Amino acid sequence: MFGSGDLRYVILQLISEKPSHGYEIIKSIQERLGGTYAPSPGVVYPMLTMLEEMGHITGSAEGSRKQYTITDEGAKALAENKAMVDALFSRIDHMRQEYARQRPQQIERAVENLRMALRMKMGSLTVEQINTVTDIIDAAAKQIERV
Repeated sequence: MFGSGDLRYVILQLISEKPSHGYEIIKSIQERLGGTYAPSPGVVYPMLTMLEEMGHITGSAEGSRKQYTITDEGAKALAENKAMVDALFSRIDHMRQEYARQRPQQIERAVENLRMALRMKMGSLTVEQINTVTDIIDAAAKQIERV
C-alpha cells in the first residue's frame, strides 16, 4: 500500500493532527482509505517505536496503552518533507475516492465482518463446521448474484 518510508510520514502526520494510541492510528489510516486497507499492528507498532527512538514522537503510558504525541523534531521532519507528505495524502484521498465509486462502505463493512468472523474461527473448526461455513458463504454469493 505504501512505498518505502511512506507509512512513517503518514503516522507522523496523523499524530501531529491528534495525539493517538497505536490502535487509533490503525483505524485512522483505515478510515482515510475508505476501509480498503488497514496496516497491521505488526507494522504500526514497530514504526511507532522507531519514530520514538528517532525523537519524532514521544509516548506516555495511559493504563495499558501508550499515547503518542509529536515532538519538535517530528514537526521539523514533517515540515522538511511537506511536499512529499502532501502528495502522499493526496494519493490516499484519491484512492479513497476511487474505492468509494466501486463498493459502498456498508458492503465493505459487512465483508470485513465476515473476514473477521472467519479469522476468529480458523484453526478451531471441524470438517463438519468447515462444510457448513462453506455452504453459508456459497448461498450468500448466489443470493448476491441474483440481486
